[in-house]
Amino acid sequence: MAQDRVEAVERALTVLEVFDSSQEAFALAELAEATGFYKSTLLRLLGSLARFDYVQRGEDGRWRLGGSPMRLARRHAPSQQLAVRVQPWLDRLAAETGETAALLALHPGEVECRLAALPATPLRHDLRPGSRWPTERDTDPRPALPGGTMTCLALADAPGEPPLWLSLSGPAGRLAPETAHEALTRARDALARRLAGDREKNT
Repeated sequence: MAQDRVEAVERALTVLEVFDSSQEAFALAELAEATGFYKSTLLRLLGSLARFDYVQRGEDGRWRLGGSPMRLARRHAPSQQLAVRVQPWLDRLAAETGETAALLALHPGEVECRLAALPATPLRHDLRPGSRWPTERDTDPRPALPGGTMTCLALADAPGEPPLWLSLSGPAGRLAPETAHEALTRARDALARRLAGDREKNT
């Protein structure tokens, strides 16, 4: 009903809806065009959203989604169960290989990092949950990594989830693609056995 509406909240949500796009970052002028709001109004809304980490302003002055939307998304039951199963293997992969291990989700036109484990080395691919990048092919979720490399392996389809991939990434030449693929295969097969066991318990 009309009396239940809070205009400021609806304006903030209108701003967030713009980020449901394959475009990762937006200039203030682009947000103004998409929402129809004055730039001065947008700056106030973005300031409030940034304080709660729903959006972040990069060094280039463009606005991106912050960490809070991803944090809340992980409260979704299927995502919670997936994280419990996958994160220990990402931690193990990062420790064993010395590279960044991640779970990637493929959406139309873009890839999203769902989970990540970073190695204990300063020279690494600093990939974080919530990171997104565009893609033109549904068979290759790798981002452009100047001076770096990423090896990916698709997981079996999970109910209620987009196509998922395990990945290892880091500086080029430090981890051979064959070694990375072997490590990812071991993790994928172990996860498949775990999922099969869970399904048997629930039947």
